[in-house]
Amino acid sequence: MPAVTVKDITVLPRVIASPKSSARTVKSVTSAPQGYEGEGFPVRRAFHGVDLADVDPFIMMDQMGEVEYSPGEPKGTPWHPHRGFETVTYIIDGIFDHFDNHGGGGTISNGDTQWMTAGAGILHIETPPEHLVMSGGLFHGFQLWVNLPASKKWSTPAYQDIRAKNVELLSSSDGGTLIRVIAGEVAGHQGPGTTQTPITIVHATLQPGAQLRLPWNSAYNALVYTMSGRGTVGDEHRPLQMGQLAVFDNANLDGDLLVVTADKAQESRALEMDVIILGGEPIREPVAWMGPFVMNTKREVLQAFEDFQKGALGIVPADHKEFVRQRGAALNRSGEGSKLSSDILSVHGAPTEMQEG
Repeated sequence: MPAVTVKDITVLPRVIASPKSSARTVKSVTSAPQGYEGEGFPVRRAFHGVDLADVDPFIMMDQMGEVEYSPGEPKGTPWHPHRGFETVTYIIDGIFDHFDNHGGGGTISNGDTQWMTAGAGILHIETPPEHLVMSGGLFHGFQLWVNLPASKKWSTPAYQDIRAKNVELLSSSDGGTLIRVIAGEVAGHQGPGTTQTPITIVHATLQPGAQLRLPWNSAYNALVYTMSGRGTVGDEHRPLQMGQLAVFDNANLDGDLLVVTADKAQESRALEMDVIILGGEPIREPVAWMGPFVMNTKREVLQAFEDFQKGALGIVPADHKEFVRQRGAALNRSGEGSKLSSDILSVHGAPTEMQEG
């Protein structure tokens, strides 16, 4: 698991929790079902079965892979639209290309993150580069959807390219956990990602038997997803294993410490425990979500579909049409990215019926 690693963790700043800190209790543990999206890309739906209020300000998180592709197998998504939120794609292993119709994008690989603010509306595509399609290889990553408050849903689309070398690296107090801060703040250390809503995103690797006591903003909710390995969460030592999500109690938002402990004995396929830790200040606004659009009302979602059909979200850039055709990705019925198709509606495995909360 390349992501970002260090030869000597002892040289990193150590995160030391205050002895007066109060550990957040665990509300629930759920298992992520496996599915497929786009052209057959394997994913785990991390937030499946969890109330949107418990993950606010987040909407959805998918673990993409881990999968070892044979030559010709790597998959991506077709061109598709978004409005009203942000997509954060973090690549642990492998390579991914991203392009959008506002000129954003590029290639990201081991430990890199691409952060796209869809705002008022954007078209984009995510696909493996041609050489990876030809050769095959390992691919593993995450995509997170971050909601935007009503005041920012109509903001100008934007793109951030966050390189692995810029991720803030820290050590746990016992030296047994490597902490990668991708966005937000941990114990006074700031990650490189610029956020539209107050959030923190961390990738932590715990050695067998290590315990992470992570200072946490008491105004934020808190989630821990296990991508590999096994251990426990909370001071109550709630078991957590690969593919499971722990939601910490956010009823009072009074706990300012998250506790994750790796089991001393790990599986042979995963010698360490790797977790994604995230949380943020809840937006607490109505959510209406269908397919690639996340708005505040059903009317706004339907308007987004209508705007897409009219071409108001733009068209696929001319210089990328042949690029997409060479990979066999269907743009949509018109081939221009300006008409709605059933593929576009469910491209990320998002709800095909209106969800309101």
